[in-house]
Amino acid sequence: MEIKILGTGCSKCKNLEKATLQAIQELSIEASVIKVEDIVEIMQYGVMQTPGLVINGKVVLTGKLPSNPKLKELILTNQ
Repeated sequence: MEIKILGTGCSKCKNLEKATLQAIQELSIEASVIKVEDIVEIMQYGVMQTPGLVINGKVVLTGKLPSNPKLKELILTNQ
């Protein structure tokens, strides 16, 4: 599984990265978590509001930091 955190370095983006790492650890899922800070690459996903969460190439969340249960749900449903 490949998970990308899209964001230019704001606090929400950093918090989403931490929360994602925690969620995959709690779920005991093997995943590669990549932080994407390049604005051109972020725009290629059509994301205009950060942070963005991309799971296996699919944008599943933009512009907010989800709760831990919601984040786990997004990860599990997009494996």
